[in-house]
Amino acid sequence: MSILAVDSVVAGYGETEILHGISMRIEPGEAVTIFGPNGCGKSTLMKTIFGLLTPKQGSIVFEDSDITGMPTDRLIRMGMSYVPQTGNIFPSLTIEENLEMGAFVDDTDVDAQISEMYRIFPDLERSRRQRAGSLSGGQRQMLAFGRALMLRPRLLMLDEPSAGLSPIMAQLIFDRLRDIRSTGVAILIIEHNIRTALAMSDRGYVLADGQNQLEGSASGLLDNPEIGRLYLGGRIHDEHAE
Repeated sequence: MSILAVDSVVAGYGETEILHGISMRIEPGEAVTIFGPNGCGKSTLMKTIFGLLTPKQGSIVFEDSDITGMPTDRLIRMGMSYVPQTGNIFPSLTIEENLEMGAFVDDTDVDAQISEMYRIFPDLERSRRQRAGSLSGGQRQMLAFGRALMLRPRLLMLDEPSAGLSPIMAQLIFDRLRDIRSTGVAILIIEHNIRTALAMSDRGYVLADGQNQLEGSASGLLDNPEIGRLYLGGRIHDEHAE
């Protein structure tokens, strides 16, 4: 049984339709990368899955429950977390307070979970009393991951986790994502660093004009000459307008 199944979803903003019947799936413990040109609907798809947008058509199933149009707070309780590209921490709160906020729907074993986040992200523990707004970009991303993991999600969705980071810090972020994946958490990722994202993924989906263009194994997509020509020959620009 897939942990997530998206079937023929149509969605957008008001009268503007961005997704034109997209389908995809994620298996338990799997890592899946979504990529494609700017404006193709990657972020819109992720927001629709997470209940921030309501689909006009199609269905979304999480584990064995139809979650189509379900409110975000219910999805969090069911085991889904989402880290947007921006606005993913509380700058005025300390690192530890941010982690505590990550457990807002279930405050049992908070101390144990915070200790686990410090084990995964040791840099955070060293600055646990520091206000999040003073952190570096990489530290902010690690804090955002930690906050999203506080409720032990079974699916973690990430929108451009390495955007704006130095190559060294971006590699550290992907190393941490591999650690997270090793715990059995399924990961859905949008990432401009496509080659690196596919290297840690099982499968990938290519979107174009709000529709499925291609899907396949991560290794197959990396070896595909057309994918290489269109997407892997240079840096894909950050996506802001989806």
